[in-house]
Amino acid sequence: MMGPRQEAQAALFYDFSIEAHVPRDHVLRAIDDVIDLSSVRVHLTKFYSSTGRPSVDPELMIRMLLVGYVMGIRSERRLCEEVHLNLAYRWFCKLDLTDPIPDHSTFSKNRHGRFRDSDVLRHVFEAVVAQCIKSGLASGQRYAADASIIAADANRQKSTPKMDWNPEAIDPNEAPRAVREYLETLDDAAFGAASPVTPKFVSHSDPAAQWTAARDGPAFFAYSTNYLIDTDNAVILDVEPTRSVRQAEVGAVRTMIDRVHKAHDLLPEHLIADTAYGSASMLDWLVVQRGIAPYIPVIDKSGRKDGTFERAEFTFDAESDLYICPNGKELRKPLRAYEAGTAGANKDETVRYRARKFDCDACDLKERCCPKSPQRKVTRSIYETSRDVARVLSQTQQYAISCKLRKKVEMSFAHLKRIHGLGRLRLRGPCGAHDEFILAATAQNLKKLAKLAPKTKQTIAVA
Repeated sequence: MMGPRQEAQAALFYDFSIEAHVPRDHVLRAIDDVIDLSSVRVHLTKFYSSTGRPSVDPELMIRMLLVGYVMGIRSERRLCEEVHLNLAYRWFCKLDLTDPIPDHSTFSKNRHGRFRDSDVLRHVFEAVVAQCIKSGLASGQRYAADASIIAADANRQKSTPKMDWNPEAIDPNEAPRAVREYLETLDDAAFGAASPVTPKFVSHSDPAAQWTAARDGPAFFAYSTNYLIDTDNAVILDVEPTRSVRQAEVGAVRTMIDRVHKAHDLLPEHLIADTAYGSASMLDWLVVQRGIAPYIPVIDKSGRKDGTFERAEFTFDAESDLYICPNGKELRKPLRAYEAGTAGANKDETVRYRARKFDCDACDLKERCCPKSPQRKVTRSIYETSRDVARVLSQTQQYAISCKLRKKVEMSFAHLKRIHGLGRLRLRGPCGAHDEFILAATAQNLKKLAKLAPKTKQTIAVA
């Protein structure tokens, strides 16, 4: 028998609990069990006036933003609508059924004002990282670093060729916010000063974005998000936005290592990265200045394709500071005077060792060594000792293990784009990229903390 028609009937009173309608296995319930935002109001106290109308609770705005990045809601306008409709979102944001939802414009006003001035988003991120470390999810023994390209909110059709771009002609007072941020970061190593090479095109709406064709397809404007993770459980220890150029990405790793050391007193034994981070100066910074073992492939361009002897076939005598060629002859540094402090180094931070022309003319191996030049020359980096350390480590079993562990940071980028929906930025400028990257990394760490922290506690209790 067909049941009666369901008709809505207005009731005078309802007995309703949001808590009872949020599933026990909901991801936001798990995150709410581990998140602690009590320090947000204390951190922002000096950025609010003691008089005037009460503002929107900053903890509420942080919670709403985290909902957006955890659930992949990219638009703040849509986020407000979803929090209004979804009971789980309301419950996580500590809102009752009758509580009003902040207007979407509130987020942009605070983002460009108090949040950016106080750097509260990084404060929240570092608080979550500290909680992961306290829960035993990150030991700080082994780091892995990498960068991933994220498309910028910039139309490739609205750009200017590099030959026609003149930053000095821009009036900062009339320029949009993203353009002003570009002008302010021209001397920043992560953006304007990352490389002396000017990109082929510059975007009108977001000049700090890099024109790149790194994906072997049509070129586009993009930023790079740089992750420094702990390989124990792939906890993101730090995140840094840069332009999508190798020099900026390598510099970001140095910044992140030092920042984690300052914030959490962690300094790793190993750093795992790909060949892009294997420059001589980077390896020397790790080995000599920070005492970190580099499990990184060395960038080596000394190989030859014409069949002549490569540099590896020459033996270096460190005590006498010279090379021995395959025929037993010596290659020495030139005996001319250099400026103080250069130690005989060239502009490319290498030292050239030359054989004597007399020895090369009488050598039976000349055709296999230097057939087109009167004498053989060999260059050696001033950081070659650190490069040798990396070469020795590359022959160990630990290096083979590190190659597998490096996939954890690549998996974090895959989750960032496919699960959290950050395949393209919504905010413009270096500050916009910073806000989006750090909120997404915070959401990723919170999900990992919610998933693994209870198991860690159980393990400790059993032990």
